[in-house]
Amino acid sequence: MYVVKTCVTCTMYLGILFSVLAYLLSDAVPVKRQAYFNSTAYLPCPFTKAQNISPSELVVFWQDRKKSVLYEHYLGAEKLDNVNAKYLGRTSFDRDNQALRLHNVQIKDTGLYDCFIQQKTPTGSIILQQWETELSVIANFSEPEIEEAQNETRNTGINLTCSSKQGYPKPTKMYFLITNSTNEYGDNMQISQDNVTKLFSVSISLSLPFPDGVYNMTIVCILETESMNISSKPHNMDPAERLVSPSRTVVLTSRSTWRKLNPNCISSKFIQRATRPPSHLST
Repeated sequence: MYVVKTCVTCTMYLGILFSVLAYLLSDAVPVKRQAYFNSTAYLPCPFTKAQNISPSELVVFWQDRKKSVLYEHYLGAEKLDNVNAKYLGRTSFDRDNQALRLHNVQIKDTGLYDCFIQQKTPTGSIILQQWETELSVIANFSEPEIEEAQNETRNTGINLTCSSKQGYPKPTKMYFLITNSTNEYGDNMQISQDNVTKLFSVSISLSLPFPDGVYNMTIVCILETESMNISSKPHNMDPAERLVSPSRTVVLTSRSTWRKLNPNCISSKFIQRATRPPSHLST
């Protein structure tokens, strides 16, 4: 029984020792870095514990969570033997800033990366340092664009769609804002994701009756993401009310416009209650 207790105690102390060593080598919490889609990411690895050691004695390499090697600097020179095929031609070593440049960043590159610094000695390799980086990749959505339904009139109401493309991560909200109103308008946001790039596209639609007594309005579309709000260009609406006769169509855009075009045949009272053109307008 005594021997068993001793072994258990030894195992416990060894576990604590390895935990402390792992903490000291890992430089604590991961460093967060962000890069834009198709740009270059920087994965740091400062030689804080190898400053006075010649590069000819050091082995420095980066790997992802799947243990795939991105880059290896072996005893002062680049070594490609162990580099994973998906990273070949996509990395370069920034010696001045002690960081790895990962080029042509894709959404799938999001994740954790480890840098290891080892010292090569006659008796073997000693791990001097481990540096962990958490990389996030973002892509700015295109400016939202508002499109109006064809042949839209005052009677058909407001029928709009708004869309934005090629962004990441997934947006949180999309909606319309109308002049002099704080209400958010729009149907459920429709989101699609490209199978290759993993970028998102988003759209919403709006269908409302045109408010009584209002002859024009301005509408904007807002896209909200985790880090910013993106607004469309203002969309001005001045829907026409069409008065149709068998052989002639008269378009009313406002009382003042109608008076200028027809000063002798119609009054402002007619505009308020007209549902069809007067008989003398028919041919």
